[in-house]
Amino acid sequence: MNPAKPTPIPLTPDERRAAVGLAGIYGLRMLGLFLILPVFALYAVGLKGATPLLIGLAIGAYGLTQAILQIPFGMLSDRIGRKPVIYGGLAVFVVGSVMAALATTIDGVILGRVIQGAGAVSAAVTALAADLTRDEVRTRAMAGVGASIGIAFGLAFIIGPAIAQVWGLSGVFWLTALLAFAGILVLWLVVPNPKRRAVHRDAEPVASQLGGVLRDGQLLRLNFGIFSLHLMMTGMFLVIPHAIVQAGIPAADHWEVYLPVLLIGLIAMVPFVIVAEGRGRIKQVFMGAIATVGLTTVGFAFWSTQLVPLVILLTVFFTAVNLLEALLPSMISKIARAGAKGTAMGVYSTSQFIGAFLGGMTGGLVNQYLGAPAVFLFAAFCALAWLLVAGTMTTPERLTNQLLPLGPIGAGDVLGLEQRLLAVRGVRDAVVVPEEGLAYLKVDSRELDSARLAILSARP
Repeated sequence: MNPAKPTPIPLTPDERRAAVGLAGIYGLRMLGLFLILPVFALYAVGLKGATPLLIGLAIGAYGLTQAILQIPFGMLSDRIGRKPVIYGGLAVFVVGSVMAALATTIDGVILGRVIQGAGAVSAAVTALAADLTRDEVRTRAMAGVGASIGIAFGLAFIIGPAIAQVWGLSGVFWLTALLAFAGILVLWLVVPNPKRRAVHRDAEPVASQLGGVLRDGQLLRLNFGIFSLHLMMTGMFLVIPHAIVQAGIPAADHWEVYLPVLLIGLIAMVPFVIVAEGRGRIKQVFMGAIATVGLTTVGFAFWSTQLVPLVILLTVFFTAVNLLEALLPSMISKIARAGAKGTAMGVYSTSQFIGAFLGGMTGGLVNQYLGAPAVFLFAAFCALAWLLVAGTMTTPERLTNQLLPLGPIGAGDVLGLEQRLLAVRGVRDAVVVPEEGLAYLKVDSRELDSARLAILSARP
């Protein structure tokens, strides 16, 4: 019989403030980025010099600078502090948003979007969350950051059309600037100052681990997946808003389509997550979701201007997308080596932003020369390529990450301690980091001998 699971350790008031505040900062910033997705393709046609290609480039442009800078900025925060990097990144985001709001040409908006992406604070926010929370509660504290992304995505599709209808495209960018400024206020007024600053291998990229992560074939397959997903989504939202208009729904009322579609998609994905995670069928569910995305993109190519088929296709599409957005980080966490989760997630996020950039550019190119149906068929081709790549993956073990405090460790004790940890029932991987006084573990919680593990820990 397995030992009883310990009672979860409660968050301190400062940890709760940090979790709420940092989730708010992340959510406000992502809401600003997402706001243009449902409206930009419709309203950008009024900008001087706008073409389908340049409109696509404007939507995806932020992804290029975000991809280039997010890991370096995270590492910079190790040197100069988390808050200075986050303040600076949010200020840059405000500047880019204001530039886009004032722009009267598509080139001006593209430049503003490039500068928005240069405010790449994701890694620094995650690192600050790790600085402000204890090892034992960090995963729960960071869950709010992940949840804020989903909430921001949903709100953007409801708020964006209403703002654009009243104040136009410039109003959307002014709101984006205001949201980023609100993030600065939250960082100043809500988020505590950290008492320490350290590298947290479970939460941020580590330069020495990049080579190993980039050589891991399983992780590369998942990185290709998030790249493909955001390439498809960004490209498709160059033409989906127009399709909804052609189906008879005015731009101001698009939220009436998006709201039920997103709610149903969010609810409908839950049983699949339970089957994938709870019953150990993650690869089957994962492959099914990719295939569903591919089939819906083919459906869009033929029925996107008919309202009922369009709404059904959008509902199925968002259900599959929500499911994939939930499963992909979970699979990264299961597959990455002990102590390499932060680096693996950093590369994963970079792949996502590269996908968004190329999705806007290639989607705009295809739309300009071949038309909207070809954009959907291009997305279907991407889904097929992803399905073939994902099919070569091995099924991830049902493992979770765990941090074990060890106290002072001599350099000569590392190998022996790792061997003792690996001998504990349920421990599949162990990396001891003497300078942190921690062991990073991959464990099978269904059979973990927690009592024996506690004997090796510096804490009861």
